[in-house]
Amino acid sequence: MDNNKIEQYGDELYEAFVARRAVPPLLSREPDITIEDAYRIQQRFVARRLQAGETVVGKKIGATSKPVQDFLGVYQPDFGILTSGMVYQEGDTIDLGDLIQPKAEAELAFVLKHDLKGPGITAMDVIRATDYVLPCFEIVDSRITNWQIKIQDTVADNASCGVYVLGKTKGDPRKLDLTLAGMVLEKNGEIFSTGVGAAVQGSPANAVAWLANTLGELGIPFKAGEVILSGSQSALVPVVDGDELVCTVGGLGSCRVKFSGRSAA
Repeated sequence: MDNNKIEQYGDELYEAFVARRAVPPLLSREPDITIEDAYRIQQRFVARRLQAGETVVGKKIGATSKPVQDFLGVYQPDFGILTSGMVYQEGDTIDLGDLIQPKAEAELAFVLKHDLKGPGITAMDVIRATDYVLPCFEIVDSRITNWQIKIQDTVADNASCGVYVLGKTKGDPRKLDLTLAGMVLEKNGEIFSTGVGAAVQGSPANAVAWLANTLGELGIPFKAGEVILSGSQSALVPVVDGDELVCTVGGLGSCRVKFSGRSAA
């Protein structure tokens, strides 16, 4: 795909983000689009956000667990860039009017104390480089109509990044069993789903190592202080006005988020 089309679709996704509206799937309009093309589109989309004043604060891994892969029809991990405009803290209420067609997923966030650059990164390297882990919610949000996405669509759309919410309880990954720690997701006081770290590429640390190595091949490092979202341990949760979600990770703590208003879709 030539640079003009890369910029065209990256700009289209950025404009859809600003206007809070969805656009038709890219793959339906460009049947020959490759994943490499899609990442170049993502770079353009993110560049537009940075030009508007946001900064890069981390990275995210998407489509790591079977429930999410089954929902999306996507069967390989992808990644996106986290920006300063996506950040919420526990106790904040998310205005659904700022999103198009949001769905929540519960996961573990890694906050780094050291730079990390692949290739050759192992899960143990990730643990050593991590300052602390937190329970969190990622609120994914597709700029593609009705979530009609294949891997190329979600990659181009910055891995369907919406916003994310970090819990307040910090855990030392050297003292937690990230693989076996259970996660319970409650919606409005009732259990919605349960999961375990092993559902994410065998361990959340494995998923983070995969991303460090994938980005390392592209010359992109993890930097100290960045937040790395390791991938959903829950099924995707549709959210509407008044919903409250709580995810609790065994041995670590919980993260809570509320929603108000109506989404743009």
